Amino acid sequence: MNTTSQSTPWFAYSILVLAMLLWGSSFIALKIAFSHYSMWLVIFARMLIATLCFLACFRRISFRQYQPGDLKLFFIMVLCEPCLYFIFESLALEHTSAAQAGAVTALYPALVTIGAWLFLKEKPSKLLLTGLVIAFIGALWLTFLSEKSEHAPNPLLGNFLELIAMVLAAFYTIALKKLAFRYNAITLTAVQSVAGTLFFLPFALSSDLPTQIELEPTLAIIYLGSIVTCGAYGLYNYGVSQLSANSASTFVNLIPVFTVILAAIILDEWLTTTQLVAVILILTGVIIGQQKWQIKAQRKPETDLT
Repeated sequence: MNTTSQSTPWFAYSILVLAMLLWGSSFIALKIAFSHYSMWLVIFARMLIATLCFLACFRRISFRQYQPGDLKLFFIMVLCEPCLYFIFESLALEHTSAAQAGAVTALYPALVTIGAWLFLKEKPSKLLLTGLVIAFIGALWLTFLSEKSEHAPNPLLGNFLELIAMVLAAFYTIALKKLAFRYNAITLTAVQSVAGTLFFLPFALSSDLPTQIELEPTLAIIYLGSIVTCGAYGLYNYGVSQLSANSASTFVNLIPVFTVILAAIILDEWLTTTQLVAVILILTGVIIGQQKWQIKAQRKPETDLT
């Protein structure tokens, strides 16, 4: 598959929206999994399941286009996400609600835009910056509308930890964008899964094992490992390979929208009229940010990501 700027971006847009839906659901699934299993066990099991899933498509994993310096980029990518990112996100969910943690992710596109400008020379368009500001305001509005509950004993600390996770995710995306010119999405996601499995293994072995298996939390872990880790990361990695880093990252503003909606459906926490207005504001920002966006990153004609 040749990834030139002549290819239509709408398929990549659809892929990214689906990835955001899956990521939005991950906050709900993590809350369910953490209700019975330890944080380390959940993360390790999630990574292990994802690794096992990639065994079915190992023939698509290729390092034939390896170049000097890629090992450093791979290290930065996996260290930032999933390793450190999952630690801070999991700790965040112990202190804040799924909806508030999801809303904090709206800060991520702005961080990626700054990073892409500095490291990838992707100068953001005025429309993209305008969309980011609008979506950011909507996400903040949505965050402050969230009320404290037994699920958010210390939302200020939890949201701060989630912010650190977003900084790590921004560095991850910058490294990913550089690697996506030479490696397909399956290869990149498989590397993340294997590295995450090895990284979290010692933590899982030192954690308390459950005395019994609960169906709902177990299904949540299986969902996180197979659908979210394999599916969402694979879809996002593909989207980043087709678009510029900051253009693709704008879609992350949809995560708080999907998180709040799914929390309402699954946890019976329905949105108020004001919250709906905030959600619409976020969606408006995402749409504006994608209008007439021209890919700034230079692509080599011979680049093949398949």
